[in-house]
Amino acid sequence: MARPRQFDEKDAVASATELFWRRGYHATSVRDLGDKLRLTPSSLYRTFTDKHTLFLRALDHYRATESAEARQRLDVSDRPVRDVLREWMRWLVTCPPDGESGHGCFVVNTATELGTTDETVRRRTEAAFEVTRQALRSALAEGRDRGEVSDDLDIDDAVELLFTTVLGLQVRERAGHDLKRLTAAIDLAVRSLGPTPTEAA
Repeated sequence: MARPRQFDEKDAVASATELFWRRGYHATSVRDLGDKLRLTPSSLYRTFTDKHTLFLRALDHYRATESAEARQRLDVSDRPVRDVLREWMRWLVTCPPDGESGHGCFVVNTATELGTTDETVRRRTEAAFEVTRQALRSALAEGRDRGEVSDDLDIDDAVELLFTTVLGLQVRERAGHDLKRLTAAIDLAVRSLGPTPTEAA
């Protein structure tokens, strides 16, 4: 299995990302990667050094693409904050690649598999989690500034609640739990923000 002439390293990283996402780090062998990327083991090592290095690049690729998508979906500039949050959380559990189910989130999967044993991975997953927290914080702050969220809402606490809900949803999605139940949890999490100031008046 010779290295293709038109080898594209970015495409290879994207393909490796899909494989690691679906199978996890430990369950993905060098041979699996070679078959997926159409590389011999020697070519794979020559290009990416080792499996761990390729995994880090795959994780970075996922973070870059997913973070951009999440920021866009959490943009509350022209929609009510509750609608944005509800749609974003539903998207997280209904948009697996290729129409398949049960993949969850690559970052969450990685954190649960390697986050306590691999410091390099832990730093990356924590950075990704912080991006999500900051996006939630910005959305809630914008909603409060527009009068959609009560001034009494503790935004930092609300961020932690929504963030924890999101992690749980993604684990449950990977486990194949019923979407209706996940949607019910999403709706309850959004309602936990309380009524809008106009509703409470």
